[in-house]
Amino acid sequence: MAEQTPIRTIGTGRRGISTLGWVLRGAAAGAAGTTALNAVTYLDMTFRGRGTSSTPEQTVEALAEKVHVQIPGDEETRSNRVQGLGPLTGLAAGIGAGVLAGLLRAAGFRPALLVGIAQSTVTVLIGSNGPMTALGITDPRTWSATDWVSDVVPHLAYGAVTHATLAAFDRD
Repeated sequence: MAEQTPIRTIGTGRRGISTLGWVLRGAAAGAAGTTALNAVTYLDMTFRGRGTSSTPEQTVEALAEKVHVQIPGDEETRSNRVQGLGPLTGLAAGIGAGVLAGLLRAAGFRPALLVGIAQSTVTVLIGSNGPMTALGITDPRTWSATDWVSDVVPHLAYGAVTHATLAAFDRD
């Protein structure tokens, strides 16, 4: 009978994936999770007939002011740029949270299903809502139950897809 290689959870893991490899896999998982988050958000908008949130654009405006960077263009062009930059903040948060989860995998952290989903969900919630809260654009303490559900459910979809994608890289 052939000797089986033990499952390692430290270093490169059983598949020999380097830290950079896990960073790239985390970025891909974060992108997949962000796609799931956006899909759930758009379905919610469709079912409830609600409009888009202006908080991403307000975040761009506040960040630009904070770091003393002007977004160029006449009024319409500048507005279009801000509308384009707003969703990019969400992509950055989602991919960044995925990279963090990938780094945790590189360090040997292999969470169980619910722990992995919770870790990814909380990380992206902080990464997306944290800057808006710090800049005074929103205050989660004032949100209604509907506001919380509208925010948490898409982020849970992110957490589930991101964790599942990363966990799939561990399979033989």
